[in-house]
Amino acid sequence: MKKGSMLVSLLVIVFTLLLSACGSTPEQPVEIEVTRIVAGTPEVIMITPTPEVVEAKPFRVAIVMPSSITDAAFSQSMYEGLLAVQEEMGGPEKMEIAYSEGMFNVPDAASAVRDYASQGFDLVIAHGSQYGSSLQQIAPEFPETSFAWGTSLDTFQADGITNVFAYQAEAQEGGYALGVLAAFMSKSGIMGVCGPVEAGDAKLYVDGFVTGATVQNPNATVQKTYTGSFSDVALMASAAETHIQAGADMLTGSSQSVVGAIGIAKDNGAYWFGTQWDQTALAPETVVASQVYDWTGVIKDMIASRQAGVLGNKSYTLTFKNGGLVIQYNPGIDVPADAKAAVDAAIAGIMDGTIDPLKGPVQ
Repeated sequence: MKKGSMLVSLLVIVFTLLLSACGSTPEQPVEIEVTRIVAGTPEVIMITPTPEVVEAKPFRVAIVMPSSITDAAFSQSMYEGLLAVQEEMGGPEKMEIAYSEGMFNVPDAASAVRDYASQGFDLVIAHGSQYGSSLQQIAPEFPETSFAWGTSLDTFQADGITNVFAYQAEAQEGGYALGVLAAFMSKSGIMGVCGPVEAGDAKLYVDGFVTGATVQNPNATVQKTYTGSFSDVALMASAAETHIQAGADMLTGSSQSVVGAIGIAKDNGAYWFGTQWDQTALAPETVVASQVYDWTGVIKDMIASRQAGVLGNKSYTLTFKNGGLVIQYNPGIDVPADAKAAVDAAIAGIMDGTIDPLKGPVQ
């Protein structure tokens, strides 16, 4: 009897380990046929082993951002996208989010990226085009970690790097649509654009806005100023003031520093057109509409790719057509119906290819 009991116990342990190795607990108990020896006679019995339940670890995402998660611009758009995906996945138990904000200093940002990778995060996002060179050096040091950065389409594949995703907002599309709207609503025919650095989605947005405005009103004057900084609020306010003094009644701009320009627009009764995130809350009586970046689709695909064993070498774009770009109107400002119709027509033309947002209608 003692040997028979030991045999049964051993078999139960073996079957339990085998089931545990499957990685999941079956919905219905599974009976297993076991033969034991009792007093020299074989005896068949049925047992139901209880496999060990292995808790699934959450998918871990870390993001390094140049500004704050409430900047109403570039950083907030990605952070809000992460929160939306986290909720869809089932909360913090299924997806962990860590972040570092205010990383204007690139060496500090690089240190944060490297630190998150060393902690074993599954995906580390360097959310800023200024972080590209750093990521190019860091990614090879952590070949089992997935990284992402934007706005760019370069995954560094040419350098033999295989664990970097890249993403870009085709901001010229929304820029064109808002340029049409601004030109439609402008009484002076003069518009001012406050850009940060002439690169990335900021330049795309500015170029698209200028094109849309001048297509809508060939006699319009669109003045451009680049401050050379993503973060200098005072310089952005100064650029807006210069445009106001030149007669502009419609202003726009890109980056987290636009809060300074929006303040100038508000003080002078001008209208503002935002990008990257809905900026209505910054000045409800001033912001007419905003181009909003919706990164949720990009985030979900990066996570799914990582879980399928694809660590990088994929690039993504946000467009009107794939739903990554959305024009959000301020319900507190009365936008004429024919102005909205002109915007709708512009968006439809961009989507069907009859309008190039950087050149205008395609001949």
